[in-house]
Amino acid sequence: MNCTVKGAFVYEDGRLNARDFSFSDGQAGDAAFEGLTIFPGFADVHVHFREPGFSYKETIASGSRAAARGGYCAVCAMPNLNPVPDCPETLAPQLEAIHRDACVQVLPYGAITMGERGEALADMAGLAPLVCAFSDDGRGVQGTDMMRAAMLEAKRLHRIIAAHCEDNALLRGGYIHDGEYARAHGHRGICSESEWRQLERDLNLVRETGCAYHACHISTKESVALIRRAKADGLDVSCETGPHYLLLDESALQEDGRFKMNPPLRGAADREALLVGLADGTIDMIATDHAPHSAQEKGRGLEKSAMGVVGLETAFPLLYTNLVKKGLISLERLVQLLHDNPCRRFGIALPFETNFTAFDLEAQYAIDPAEFLSMGRSTPFAGETVLGRCKLTVSGGRIAYIENPEQN
Repeated sequence: MNCTVKGAFVYEDGRLNARDFSFSDGQAGDAAFEGLTIFPGFADVHVHFREPGFSYKETIASGSRAAARGGYCAVCAMPNLNPVPDCPETLAPQLEAIHRDACVQVLPYGAITMGERGEALADMAGLAPLVCAFSDDGRGVQGTDMMRAAMLEAKRLHRIIAAHCEDNALLRGGYIHDGEYARAHGHRGICSESEWRQLERDLNLVRETGCAYHACHISTKESVALIRRAKADGLDVSCETGPHYLLLDESALQEDGRFKMNPPLRGAADREALLVGLADGTIDMIATDHAPHSAQEKGRGLEKSAMGVVGLETAFPLLYTNLVKKGLISLERLVQLLHDNPCRRFGIALPFETNFTAFDLEAQYAIDPAEFLSMGRSTPFAGETVLGRCKLTVSGGRIAYIENPEQN
């Protein structure tokens, strides 16, 4: 069923009434939607949909449905797939699945290097018309000369380098933050320097090359300071962080794989620095890093579970409940972080008239992974009580999600 919204959207008075809807059959919107709050469709520049290659974790179909249930009308899908999209031929299976199965916009990344191995540049020129940006997410580009070459090519092609900043030489077998919890429980830690040191290198290369650069999932106070300084110096840089880094730190850790992700939950000072960066504009956007795995892969405890948690279906209610309702940021600022800034930076077109979402901001409920449309169920927020339930998402003028299953 086609659906558009009439009238201007105003952040401060975004109340959605039945008369605001126009359905394809000319009928007014169902009265059940009265009193909801309407937002422009959200955009997430960092998700993992696992297809092709790992469809037992997630598919384009299930991932895009999860996105729609979270209020997202566009997502950017990372390239750690099989085959890795490092040329048009290896990108083709992903594009086919997107065309066939996606219910929201799914914009693929192209790899920076062949096979994400860091040894040779991908066919960036061939990929450029087909991808939203370039990333080797899941792996940091270890070679300085390789990253320099990638930045120069990305600049020539007018594309963004979106970097997973991680210096492998500093990992030392770690799998959670190198902090108090790791020391108290005998776990091997990942030092903060493994992130910020490579970010520092990359920002020096941006200064040299003039490349448009985006730092993925920053998690440390040093990273926030580096980005803030780079922006003050006029570099063409942006960054994201995830809901879990803003709302949790290592004190929340439990001996459970649902608390394991990369980068890991850091210390309290890191979380505080991220919140300051969110408020002062250093951090441009919030991205979920939605990373589904099978129950078996996530059921092996902190040490042996796969890294990654899901987040598309919980991001807005968690952020609204814990940041907006507690007065840390305004609702308008949250919409900037989830829609305005990612769309502007990555060139994502989401005309409001045909790409919007409606939430009941008064609905209170506990997060239940059993209700997820994602095939992934692992979240550190299971059981948390939140405000804000998505009732409807319209993407490209068509209903991508509606809470009433009889109309979905």
